[in-house]
Amino acid sequence: MAEQKSLRLADLAGLLKLPYEGDGSLVLTGMAALDTASSSQLSFLANAKYRSQLAETAAAAAIIHPDMVSHANDTRPEMAVIVSANPYLAYAEASALFDPLEKPRAGIHPSAVVMSENVHASASIGANCVIEEGATIGENAVISAGTIVGRGSSVGKYSYLHANVTIYHGVSIGESCVVHSGVVIGGDGFGFAPSEQGWVKIHQLGGVRIGDRVEVGANSCIDRGALNDTVIGDGVIMDDFTMIAHNVEVGAGTAMAACCQVAGSAVIGKNCTLAGNIGVVGHIRIADGVHLTARSLVTKSISEAGSYSSGGSPLMPSAQWRKNTARLSKLDDLYRRVQAMEKELRTLHEEKD
Repeated sequence: MAEQKSLRLADLAGLLKLPYEGDGSLVLTGMAALDTASSSQLSFLANAKYRSQLAETAAAAAIIHPDMVSHANDTRPEMAVIVSANPYLAYAEASALFDPLEKPRAGIHPSAVVMSENVHASASIGANCVIEEGATIGENAVISAGTIVGRGSSVGKYSYLHANVTIYHGVSIGESCVVHSGVVIGGDGFGFAPSEQGWVKIHQLGGVRIGDRVEVGANSCIDRGALNDTVIGDGVIMDDFTMIAHNVEVGAGTAMAACCQVAGSAVIGKNCTLAGNIGVVGHIRIADGVHLTARSLVTKSISEAGSYSSGGSPLMPSAQWRKNTARLSKLDDLYRRVQAMEKELRTLHEEKD
């Protein structure tokens, strides 16, 4: 495990622009969960139902909500606190300050093959990278070992492409993006026309346009468009093994957990959340602010914001799905009662006859 950075409590609180209580000279050597933190580490409490862990933790300091300060002082008076109205967000910001990953120095590794003249002097090009003709690498961008940036593609400033990423031709990646290892962007969409002789390939003539501050998880694929571009909006985050087919549009701020699959020409709105293993069929539209629970299958357009679930059954509003699911356990009993009633009715009819 890489060694985390160390920060004084006062310096950390200053960088987070948050108040603190305790010894400002206290040196924090990293971050950990409340139940595993050591006596030199920082932790956090984002959910009040885990407040009992404050009494048990060995953490030197914790990020907590103002409502938890008196409780923390009573149970662990020796523990320093950083006070935030949103401890989880403060934890996220603090994690960046303790991240041991350091940006490589600017320059081009001797083993890299760079055929473009549009590589910024502050960019870092790692070992065995290939930068093809006409590609543009922006200011302070990092292209890690074994990564390929195809002909005419661009990587915006401060973007970080991890090792062994493949960027095909005609792909645009915005500023401050993170693309993890094994990702393929700009591969051909799944387009074939049937003929008597077999499948005829439809050549994919579009590209991929990715906005700013997008993060793409490891081993994910974003296909190029057939005619128009595949478009990923600003601030989109995708977990590992996400599949985005050709001509899909994903709105700004949308988040996708692992193993989501979106079929061709689907349009997903802004600020949506897709839990793990969601399937979205092609050529449908999902409104802004839609939240899909795990393993749902979206088979038709969704026009209103809200939470939806299917879990393998047809998609419906989450409240209705929860009721139906809860009643499934009573289905066999209901069946047997109906059978008994039908038998009793038959007996009554036979007696009348």
